[in-house]
Amino acid sequence: MDSCSSLPNPIRLQVMANALAGIAEEMGARLIRGSYSANIKERRDCSTALFDAQGACIAQAAHIPVHLGALSQAVQAVVAAGPQPGEVLVLNDPYQGGSHLPDITVVAAIPGLRDPGQVCAYAVNRAHHADVGGMRPGSMPADSSEIWQEGLVIPPVRLARFSLEGELRWQEDLLRLILANVRNPEQRRGDLQAQVGANVVGASRFRQLLARFGEEEAWQLIAEVIAYSRRRMQAQIRALPDGIYRAADWLEGEGDPPKPLRIQVQIEVQGERLRVDFSGTAPATAGNLNAPLAVTRSAVLFALRCLLDPTAPSNAWLEEPIEIVAPPGCLVNAQFPAAVVAGNVETSQRIADVVFKALAPVAGSRSMAQGQGTMNNCVLGNRHFTYYETLGGGQGASRQRPGLDGVHVGLSNTLNTPIEALELEYPLRVLRYELRQDSGGIGQQRGGWGLIRSLQVLQDCTLSLLTDRRYYAPQGEEGGGAGQVGINLVNGEPLPSKISRPLKAGDVVTLYTPGGGAWGSSEGQAREVG
Repeated sequence: MDSCSSLPNPIRLQVMANALAGIAEEMGARLIRGSYSANIKERRDCSTALFDAQGACIAQAAHIPVHLGALSQAVQAVVAAGPQPGEVLVLNDPYQGGSHLPDITVVAAIPGLRDPGQVCAYAVNRAHHADVGGMRPGSMPADSSEIWQEGLVIPPVRLARFSLEGELRWQEDLLRLILANVRNPEQRRGDLQAQVGANVVGASRFRQLLARFGEEEAWQLIAEVIAYSRRRMQAQIRALPDGIYRAADWLEGEGDPPKPLRIQVQIEVQGERLRVDFSGTAPATAGNLNAPLAVTRSAVLFALRCLLDPTAPSNAWLEEPIEIVAPPGCLVNAQFPAAVVAGNVETSQRIADVVFKALAPVAGSRSMAQGQGTMNNCVLGNRHFTYYETLGGGQGASRQRPGLDGVHVGLSNTLNTPIEALELEYPLRVLRYELRQDSGGIGQQRGGWGLIRSLQVLQDCTLSLLTDRRYYAPQGEEGGGAGQVGINLVNGEPLPSKISRPLKAGDVVTLYTPGGGAWGSSEGQAREVG
């Protein structure tokens, strides 16, 4: 079947789908290898993707869900700025598609193959920088109340320009402005250079792909890859019984004990479409647990992709059949200038939890008990260093198997910083790092175990903790027991789930991360065995 036929050759279609994903993965590998900070090169807290000239996603790497789902709005903001071919723009504004300020997005406009004077696509990446300024080292304060306290806000602006011959020219004035407002500026410079370099590689590989297939056939195949994702998603939604499914859960707000913040969802399934409505959710807080709508969309898309079709090619169609309703000014649709740093990392987890919970009755074998439901964000720093880590915990169990132990659950999907790299780069010493035995819920299938990690600081510094599930435990399913809540300690004394405070050299920070919920009653297991 040639390229002019109504249906493309299925082999060439598969080759195209894999090639697009391969370009995104290569961009990610280049970014990780070229970065300076442990947060990117070790933890791999970054994501890469390709978008068409109109700002629709055509491929993503298997990276960070909370990044990837928000990229569409960020790219649309860049498209609206009218970039020229070869221009590289940068942004981190959560109200223009960013997630939180430490996540900096870099977008490169790819020149067309036949007409290099036109933009044919965009190479995009997002990476978490260990500091972007603000009131606390690490730019993730537990006590911020407005966006400016969390760091430098960057709208879509031109950062660099690359040529097809390989020349790269920086907007030096802009780069100096950014670096003047962050801690560890040379590390930030290196990470930005790695981000731009990764996108230049993506642009080159994409133009090579167009040349290999021929531009006309290539775009036909890309359109068919997206249509294939559409058919798969439509089939999965049609398989759900029409109806309305509801769930609610609690997020731990500020204070000790914390004020519980309700997140409520109603999911309406009608034919091939889903309407996800967060009416009834708590209003935005005075703190930073507010999630911008782009983050809410990321969390919803992640949960639905897991429940419906985890293996379909990731592209624009995954968003098309899903309508998200969130009253402006509520916890999951923050309005400028609300602080949002914890909304990205913690509220997003609970949004995914309630979507999973609402569809559990019809999700079949993909349904599972609640996992740890937090990223356990730990930030340590002073004017000389900034260390950031998210810690794994217990995964929820399913009908088929127990929950995994000590893994990132939900939207983080990063690695940990190896002890050797951590102690080499930072004035920190790891005193303890182990599984938290028996911290998962008890049931027919046990919940996953959390972790225990103790860090001793070797310099005076500031600690910021953004954690959750310290008071409200991850719940089991079908009668399974709840996982254990997490615990935060400094020198053995308990801390609330969200706090910023000074530390002295020699102080020890210990985090016990939550376990996952179990599946099925343990009494039912005993009767079955007997």
